[in-house]
Amino acid sequence: MPLIDDAKAAQGKAYAPYSNFKVGAAVKTPSGAVFAGVNVENAAYPEGTCAEAGAIAAMVLGGETEIVEVAVIGSSDEPTPPCGGCRQKLHEFAAPEVPVTMMSRTGKTLTLTVGELLPGAFSTEYMD
Repeated sequence: MPLIDDAKAAQGKAYAPYSNFKVGAAVKTPSGAVFAGVNVENAAYPEGTCAEAGAIAAMVLGGETEIVEVAVIGSSDEPTPPCGGCRQKLHEFAAPEVPVTMMSRTGKTLTLTVGELLPGAFSTEYMD
């Protein structure tokens, strides 16, 4: 099953009663394990969580810390990219060449790498 299908299956479970903008994400690890996440809104909008962050949290809880592929689907007519914060979160666990496939609600896809999505990412080298 393609990773985008895992993201699409997750999207249906998103909790977005305020924006109605449902997002599903899935990450794959070197072991082949897949972890999914959804956006979760709350009444203190916009203090919710992103689907990518949820998938990463599930991955870490599952004992893995490396991403080799990412898929994201949103409720727009154009492929939905991760927000800036999630791009940084992906950078923490994925190499710059890791593919990120984004899909629209109409099935249109776009694939970029983590490095293309976040050039000049902040990394631990700046902390030395």
